[in-house]
Amino acid sequence: MSGFVSFVGSGPGDPELLTLKAVDRLKRADAVLYDDLSSGPILEHVRDGADLVSVGKRAGRTSPRQDHVSRLLVDYAKTGQRVVRLKSGDSGIFGRLEEELVALHAAGIEFEIIPGVPSACAAAAAAGIPLTRRLTARRLQFVTGHDVTGRLPEDLNLAALADAQATTVVYMGRRTFAELAVLLIEAGLPGETPALMAEGVTTEAENRTRSTVAALSARLRTEPPNAAPTLIFYGALADA
Repeated sequence: MSGFVSFVGSGPGDPELLTLKAVDRLKRADAVLYDDLSSGPILEHVRDGADLVSVGKRAGRTSPRQDHVSRLLVDYAKTGQRVVRLKSGDSGIFGRLEEELVALHAAGIEFEIIPGVPSACAAAAAAGIPLTRRLTARRLQFVTGHDVTGRLPEDLNLAALADAQATTVVYMGRRTFAELAVLLIEAGLPGETPALMAEGVTTEAENRTRSTVAALSARLRTEPPNAAPTLIFYGALADA
């Protein structure tokens, strides 16, 4: 007998941003495999007796291999359990969702995907800015700040990312933004383009810094590493 897997986006960390459907699945789950950023108060919705398994990945820390996480999902579901795979933000945005879906498809296990509040949307809301703006920011783009090796991806579309008429959000880019900024400026993005760094959005560690692409790049070259999840916005809208 096969169970069922619910991929639940937990949002950026504030349990009040969970959807009603997300809370329902957490309450009915037999097992919850959760990311580090989805822990804490969010797990208080899980019923007593359910298995709680941390499978979170954090930059610079020892983390479970992706194939191990996928195997756990399959193994739990094959016992007939209702499994929640709890991911931070929205599971479809830089959440390694596809690898886990492939494993479930191969094992013949049914699933559903419950969207969560994307971290970029929560950060923009906390900063009091829109993500698009008529006439000056008609396009929105999300990009990851590192690849599987932890380094800046080598195949970035720099022409698109250097478009000052777009709102660009860099996920997980704290360690690589200084390098990225050099490439962006070389590709034509003005160094004085407004930038906003949002750390620990909706948590007690939340902090927002308004700057420019050039100034933020210079700061991050010398600033000590910070464990808080970080988003970097740049473009016309970051200066709102």
